[in-house]
Amino acid sequence: MTEREIQKVELAASLAKIDEHWRPKIVGALNGQEVKLVKFQGTFVWHHHDQEDELFLGIAGRFRVEFRDHSIEVGPGEFVIVPRGVEHRTVAEEEASVLLFEPANVRNTGNVADPRLTAPQGVRL
Repeated sequence: MTEREIQKVELAASLAKIDEHWRPKIVGALNGQEVKLVKFQGTFVWHHHDQEDELFLGIAGRFRVEFRDHSIEVGPGEFVIVPRGVEHRTVAEEEASVLLFEPANVRNTGNVADPRLTAPQGVRL
């Protein structure tokens, strides 16, 4: 890789290009992991990932990650890691902007295929 190929990512500018909810967009990749930006609003589907951990970093707005027995509130500058195999869903009463860090080619709905919420994989900004 040459220095010309190395680029910074401006989060605000990248998020401004996203106009739909629950559809992660890839903005970077390293070591077999993808960095994605997504906007949440409403309630996502309960799901889990058999082999992958996920990191959710709040950028703007607030959201929560719900588990069957508790939930964790996440705001700007905060993150939560959901370990593989743990059932969860995300909920945002108002729009929230989130950075995801997870292995490449992870289906956003994990073990569930939901015609409304399952996003196409590999979509870059």
